Amino acid sequence: MRTKKIAVLTSGGDAPGMNAAVRAVVRSGLANGINVVGIYRGYNGLLNCDTVEMNLRSVSDIIHHGGTILFTARSPEFNSAEGVRQAAENCRRMGIEGLVVIGGDGSFRGALDLSKAGIPCIGIPGTIDNDIACSEYTIGYDTAMNTAMEMVDRLRDTTESHDRCSVVEVMGRRCGDIALNTGIAVGAMAILVPEIPFDFDKDIIERMKYTQKAGKKHFIIVVAEGVGGVENLALEIEKRTGIESRATILGHVQRGGSPTLRDRVVATEMGYRAVQLLLEGRGDRVIAMRDSKIVDFDISEALSMQRTFDRDLYGVALKVSI
Repeated sequence: MRTKKIAVLTSGGDAPGMNAAVRAVVRSGLANGINVVGIYRGYNGLLNCDTVEMNLRSVSDIIHHGGTILFTARSPEFNSAEGVRQAAENCRRMGIEGLVVIGGDGSFRGALDLSKAGIPCIGIPGTIDNDIACSEYTIGYDTAMNTAMEMVDRLRDTTESHDRCSVVEVMGRRCGDIALNTGIAVGAMAILVPEIPFDFDKDIIERMKYTQKAGKKHFIIVVAEGVGGVENLALEIEKRTGIESRATILGHVQRGGSPTLRDRVVATEMGYRAVQLLLEGRGDRVIAMRDSKIVDFDISEALSMQRTFDRDLYGVALKVSI
């Protein structure tokens, strides 16, 4: 039987490009004669039936905006058997035959639960951290890296003017991809990530002294959020070297801003693919990028995958940063 009505929601932390994905889902659905419902504030909105009927104009002029027009929120109530049962019942009552969930691992676990409750779900990876194991790329990652790079470039001006050491924390609680790529792009002397243990003396102090001998007078160290402790690092560096050191936490500025071309295009491709899967009667899937191609996996399989860190690229960073 042909699908007549689907819904789309955004869940977890917001990421630039989520709006582009919503737009692609809505317009792909409407182009195939399907009614599309937007659900406000993630699974919380699904429990409260906080929805809006979408049309072509609902998603006009949103592709270049950061954040999400559908908003996002945490939903402790959904993380229970009763919450999932109620959400599935609400879907059936509203005539929703398929759901597109844009978010991270936590959002996909919710999609898996709903799929088991009889509501076909498709997950789209939307998180700036790039920490979805099944996909080599997540929506928002490119924008976040470019934002971090721009902020560190600006910070470099004052770092250089005062012969300082700037210890900069970027986002990435479990994943060092933003730190690694941003660190390379800004020419950081050291990059600290949660995947690789570091030795303070060897990886920071000795490297600073070595580069000082080559005439370097200012330093940038990029630290992933999951490593943390940037204030203490800056204090200890100044104590050990005598170089004025300052800590800067970029924080949520990395989540905002207009998405880059890559995030807009990938989000559009993934949103389109999600609707095609639902049209084929397939649910319980996660959209992903592998070898620069859009593919899909069973949600359970996707959640069981282990993420790998690019140690080769990290090795390159070590070689060129001195």
